[in-house]
Amino acid sequence: MKLTSALILMFLAAPAIAQETDHSGHGATATNDAPSTQEYIVAMDRMHDDMGAVKYTGNADVDFIAGMIPHHQGAVDMAKVVLQHGTDPDVRALAEQVIATQEAEIAWMTDWLSKHGQ
Repeated sequence: MKLTSALILMFLAAPAIAQETDHSGHGATATNDAPSTQEYIVAMDRMHDDMGAVKYTGNADVDFIAGMIPHHQGAVDMAKVVLQHGTDPDVRALAEQVIATQEAEIAWMTDWLSKHGQ
């Protein structure tokens, strides 16, 4: 359970660092033709593109939430890849937990943005 909590915290902390980081060099390349590899690349590229498309407002709260939504969606998309292709029961359980947690947080953040005129 501690590993799960640590991984979730890692997912939550990364966007704060990522907002000040240039993501232009993050384009992954496949070293094989495994379907899971190709799907991870698509998910990561989409996440980076969507995070890079955030329109900053100068409001730290709004900008944080706007950047977190695509980051969380990227985690959901990657977790879905492991559910489709992975076999380790512990990893699959973590992926299910990530999906449930991140989707709930995306819903909360989307609602928060709406309530704050975004």
